[in-house]
Amino acid sequence: MNMDQTVFNQIATTLAGHFDSVFYVDIETGAYTEFVPTRFFSYLDIPREGEDFFAMSRENAVGLVHPNDLDLLLRTHDRETIRDYLYKNGSYSISCRLSVNGKTKHIRHIEMMCEDKRHVLFCMENIDEEVREKEEQLQHLKSVELMARIDRLTGIKNNNAFVERVQSIDNRIHSADRELAFGIVMCDVNDLKRVNDTRGHRFGDEMLQRACRMICDVYRNSQVYRTGGDEFVVVLMGEDYEIREELLENLRSESSANNRMRSGPVIACGMAVFDPSVDAKLTDVEKRADAEMYENKTMLKSDGPAANFSNATKLEIPVPDERKRRLDSLFDAFFTMAGDGYVFLNDLKYDYSRWSFSLVLDFGIESEYMYHAGKIWQDYIHPEDIEDYKQVVEAVVAGNEDPEPLLYRARRYDDKFVEIKTKAFVLNDSDGNPEYFGGIMIPQ
Repeated sequence: MNMDQTVFNQIATTLAGHFDSVFYVDIETGAYTEFVPTRFFSYLDIPREGEDFFAMSRENAVGLVHPNDLDLLLRTHDRETIRDYLYKNGSYSISCRLSVNGKTKHIRHIEMMCEDKRHVLFCMENIDEEVREKEEQLQHLKSVELMARIDRLTGIKNNNAFVERVQSIDNRIHSADRELAFGIVMCDVNDLKRVNDTRGHRFGDEMLQRACRMICDVYRNSQVYRTGGDEFVVVLMGEDYEIREELLENLRSESSANNRMRSGPVIACGMAVFDPSVDAKLTDVEKRADAEMYENKTMLKSDGPAANFSNATKLEIPVPDERKRRLDSLFDAFFTMAGDGYVFLNDLKYDYSRWSFSLVLDFGIESEYMYHAGKIWQDYIHPEDIEDYKQVVEAVVAGNEDPEPLLYRARRYDDKFVEIKTKAFVLNDSDGNPEYFGGIMIPQ
């Protein structure tokens, strides 16, 4: 393709400031001249001039264009398709991803019809920065919108989201929606302040997280909101609304058992159902549920925790209160050191242990306090890893030199195995005998 060199240089200089690659193509024959040497794939050694731009493009696209973008590019980068479209519209653009030296590059193809209606400028520009900025903006907007409605501690919706839900339901009430049927369950976690004051806010946070999971496990088909420090609200509709009495009894039964056995969070709860003849807004329903919740709270307090534990047997030696307090004190100290890991600590004299709430929650263990926890935990370990686990435990208890942290697989509450790295330790009594066996377990 012949062209006056001075004109060529002027056009090339102008276009080079805007694009990373430019070809001047005869749309009828496919003959082309490269105006701006490409900055993307100079290593391909594409001729500066050629007889079939479209054949050259298709040949190189197969190895360069991202597989998810290739089909669209090939279908739209046909000479007849481009020619017909440009005759009508004058210009065309499409974005795609390239794989250049093992890295993904985002580019925009722009085709522009020249004034002679015979030649086309095929331009490419690097839009990596543009794509990155758009993704960051979108992520920021999504994050801001999400965080405004999500409780950071529990991951469920927060009071902001509940206020929006209240407004939506109130609108349906005011419109006299005859199909509207819903219930409200008010939940309050008992003794959170005492736990925060005596064991610290981190322990209290674990308690709230487990309480949240407990509520969500009961009300699987309803939206649960954390509306305050220890307060949760469930909006019952659909299937959960139909079996609301059964679900409420399930939650109360589990709370009562936890209260008696000291094995988990105790949740006071009350429920009320929307009555269009008396309720002008959702808060009318909420007030009745709240009143019933406080009645349940009073009952739970009068019931009080028992001194037994759900997995204790007659063969177990009762643990003196002083030993329990000492176990809690040592556990809290190690829990503070553990960071994001799980912690367990076993009183070897009584074979009585305490475990992190998060571990109890994530692995579906019955209680944070357990007799014979070592035997119980072995049931969670992958069969192929159990012998290695036993050998390390025996070595640690025997006082051998500190072994390397043990990596093994353990079964979560959802029956999926996850890798855990455990660093075990022994605390000896004044006579040098093992008194406590513990460890810090970090999911990988």
